[in-house]
Amino acid sequence: MTYVVNDSCIKCKLMDCVSVCPVDCFYEGKNMLVIHPDECIDCGVCEPECPVEAIKPDTEPGLEEFLKLNAEYAKAWPNITVKRDPPPDHKEWEGKPDKLKLFDPEPGEGD
Repeated sequence: MTYVVNDSCIKCKLMDCVSVCPVDCFYEGKNMLVIHPDECIDCGVCEPECPVEAIKPDTEPGLEEFLKLNAEYAKAWPNITVKRDPPPDHKEWEGKPDKLKLFDPEPGEGD
């Protein structure tokens, strides 16, 4: 098992999860974070830290697409280990459904 970031993170990109991860397995894109499935140690400390419930165990049904997305972009995006401020408009996007169409494949800043 590993943990997966889903589309609830898109445009919110709250980084509470980053500061608690003991193995630094988060990677930063322009408008979301992903978890590297081969680096995640399945400790689960990140899941309750996400205020928008964007982190789920990969054993939950319907996350196959997001597991692929996390695996692909964790290899291309920079590692992020320090919590920064979220985007200024993040509150407008919290709780909005079907945000996958807003996914930006460009990398973020990383550390």
